[in-house]
Amino acid sequence: MIPQVEPWIDNSELEQLKRVIESTYLTENKITKEFEEGVRELTAAKHAIAVCNGTMALYCGLKALGIGFGDEVIVPDLTFVASSNAVLMTGAKPIFCDIEKDHLLIDVDAAEELVTEKTKAIMPVHLYGQSADMTKVLEFAARHNLRVIEDAAQAIGVKYKSIHVGLQGDVSGISFYGNKTITCGEGGIILTNSDEIAQSCRRLKNHGRDRRGTFVHEHIGFNFSMTEMQSAIGVSQLKKLPAIIQRKQEIHDTYAEGLKNIEQLEITPIAPRCEPVHWFTSFYAEDRAELVDYLAENKIQTRRFFCPLHLQPCYQDSVDPEREYPITTQAYERAISLPSAYGLKPEQQEYVIEKIHQFYSGR
Repeated sequence: MIPQVEPWIDNSELEQLKRVIESTYLTENKITKEFEEGVRELTAAKHAIAVCNGTMALYCGLKALGIGFGDEVIVPDLTFVASSNAVLMTGAKPIFCDIEKDHLLIDVDAAEELVTEKTKAIMPVHLYGQSADMTKVLEFAARHNLRVIEDAAQAIGVKYKSIHVGLQGDVSGISFYGNKTITCGEGGIILTNSDEIAQSCRRLKNHGRDRRGTFVHEHIGFNFSMTEMQSAIGVSQLKKLPAIIQRKQEIHDTYAEGLKNIEQLEITPIAPRCEPVHWFTSFYAEDRAELVDYLAENKIQTRRFFCPLHLQPCYQDSVDPEREYPITTQAYERAISLPSAYGLKPEQQEYVIEKIHQFYSGR
């Protein structure tokens, strides 16, 4: 089976893990600080704070912004469920917003009709390795006096107007789950340029303390720390990031060229406003279900888009039955993500392209 996505893991991760084992210090310590510094340098953030996963990065960011019971946060309908679940964890309510017609990111114009006196924040999601329109997001937030938390879970390396995503809002979260562009297995990073927000997030992740090694807790907090093992893998992965970004661009361009003459396919457009990192390469496809089955029969793994939030069974009690999400629904019903792993061999990609041509031949 040609995998749709898999991490690039080799002896370099093993060597970093040996550093941890030899130190005998497994909980968050020096190597985690090294990983945080690497992310801070990459993104040019003032603060990069490691946490146990991307969901907790969003949760801490929301809490640091004062989001809580009775509040509402506008979230794009097309995203992984962790985005809205992080809002729920604070006691606030996620309000789903449709996406742009030409791209896969939050439609700020559609968000206008969602604002109420309870709305306290907007959460743009930088989906599938490209950036939301942060100029429009920030103008919208200023107009309605809202805070901005960026979900950059899938967007390590992505830039908007030459600035790494996650730094134009108040706070953001990046994920290093196993299928992300680079991975720690599990893990997340909070980015912010605010000293106040950074201090609040560090307290939240560290049992309410400003520093470790004390049993006096000035605030309510929890344990959202990373481990040295996760961070060691992250240190190795950061060194690989430039090569991964370049290879994913090559994969994207090869699919675009190799499949351009198939009328039933349309590559999902990339917003020109950003410098993307092609986490996946995806297409809108006619006869998508049959194509997925055909490729699976030929040992090619594919992936559908995230199920829209308004269709999630767990959210049916809170969805407004009168509201429609036509753009999100259409993207969900038509899109397919092709094998996009760093380790995808050229001959494997040519095989994928060949099989797609065979499927549509004569249709």
